[in-house]
Amino acid sequence: MNVREGGEGVSRGEMIAEQRIDAVLALIAPAEAASSDAVRPDAPFETRRERRLARLFRDLRRARPARPVCEIEDLIWALWISHSAPEAEDVMALAIDAFADGRLRRAGELFDRVVRDYPDWAEAWNKRATLAYVEGRDAQAVADIARTLALEPRHFGAIAGFGQICLRHGREGEAKAAFRAALAINPHLAGIRALLDELAARSAPLH
Repeated sequence: MNVREGGEGVSRGEMIAEQRIDAVLALIAPAEAASSDAVRPDAPFETRRERRLARLFRDLRRARPARPVCEIEDLIWALWISHSAPEAEDVMALAIDAFADGRLRRAGELFDRVVRDYPDWAEAWNKRATLAYVEGRDAQAVADIARTLALEPRHFGAIAGFGQICLRHGREGEAKAAFRAALAINPHLAGIRALLDELAARSAPLH
């Protein structure tokens, strides 16, 4: 999708995406991690996962985490992609494989099925948003990012992706806000920090 320039009109899809940007901006304030109290072995799946995530996010925010950053990030992504229903994980795996193989139509069908059958699964919405972004359907991507963040406000991947969409539409102020929010949650995103520095340098006054 082309970026709007000057006073030219925009497509209906782009207008929808811009109308939803403010709604996403309201969701990107980093959330504090929940308590990390010990969890009973028989605790519900979501409770155990949330408390594990809370501990990981606290470690991730440190300048020098107790374990390698890549390991913490991998564990977070693994928890996000997990689900209490094995059949949900099976369909998600098929969708991810189709996406990786370039079978985007099939991936879209499977992601649609996952978000329909498991609407409370944040990562399902995030994965569908990623597909929409790749296909240039930014209105759909922003809508799915909003659903992702409503369910998981700490999703630095979705927030960074939202920033990329803002950049694609020439909305540098919103992109910077998104990148700052992502870095507040995960300060080790080197690529996002570089993008933010580049944007800051571009907007700095000349002396």
